[in-house]
Amino acid sequence: MEEFYRNYKNAVFQSGDPAAAETVLSNMAVALDLMLLDVEDPFVFQPYHKALREPFDYYMFGQNYIRPLIDFRNSYVGNLSLFYEIEEKLKQGHNVVLFSNHQTEADPAVIALLLEKTNPHIAENLIYVAGDRVITDPLCKPFSMGRNLICVYSKKHMYDVPELADMKRKANIRSLKEMALLLRTGSKLVWIAPSGGRDRPDPVTGEWNPAPFDSSSVDNMRRLIESSGAPGHMYPLALLCYDIMPPPSKVEKEIGERRIISFHGAGLSVAPEVAANCEKSEEVKDVYTQALYKSVTEQYNVLKSAIHGKQGLEASTAGIALSQPWN
Repeated sequence: MEEFYRNYKNAVFQSGDPAAAETVLSNMAVALDLMLLDVEDPFVFQPYHKALREPFDYYMFGQNYIRPLIDFRNSYVGNLSLFYEIEEKLKQGHNVVLFSNHQTEADPAVIALLLEKTNPHIAENLIYVAGDRVITDPLCKPFSMGRNLICVYSKKHMYDVPELADMKRKANIRSLKEMALLLRTGSKLVWIAPSGGRDRPDPVTGEWNPAPFDSSSVDNMRRLIESSGAPGHMYPLALLCYDIMPPPSKVEKEIGERRIISFHGAGLSVAPEVAANCEKSEEVKDVYTQALYKSVTEQYNVLKSAIHGKQGLEASTAGIALSQPWN
């Protein structure tokens, strides 16, 4: 907790904001308070968790906590018009799934902060398919309580404790049933990372790229969408924000990783939906997954050129128009 506080303080001070000291004090006081309260009386997440907005607004707590870590002058949104298109589809009762790479524990807040001025409906109503770590780690829980979550056990951690594997599988089946029920009502927006975890840097080059997608994860989601009875759409989404809160370099079994935090630009981009083929063979499944992954990687590289390559809006391409809608 001390390290978490120190790292947060240093990161917010990097922003050069004259109110940095005040921001750190108020945000950390609330965060530590919520963490300690939860240790005394642990909150238990249901398979489908709806964001807690009252009496205490956990969503706004998360927004206010991560906002001072984003360098908005060096942040970009790709294809803003498609986010408006997604909102229209939701209004018409359609379901939308965003297949995305996953970079940090702060991803939900980064997505919501980059869209809060233009698309607050998306920011507040997005449902995240979340691994069990974010609902068990005491430092994470208060942030998770402010998001809409479908809680699942990641394949990567399925056998961390072999005797719990059966319980985890059953819990995942329950969560899938919850998801099916939700999608039946229509107008649902779901974010999923088919890689099953956060992106990691290449051990040799140190370069970050979206982790490969798991085709069975994509196919499960596609099937849920198709059997929901409501029209469904699947969009590839790219996220670049690892500098703000990078994960440990390797996947860890234990809960309680170190939180490294910094003030940095972030990027979010969506590309046109990828229509699924009617055939259901293994080969078609893989081709579809690859098409989504290729789009995410292309968008990611544009965001990388804009933010890390310092090209800014000039990094836009024919298919990916960058903007800064908060200006």
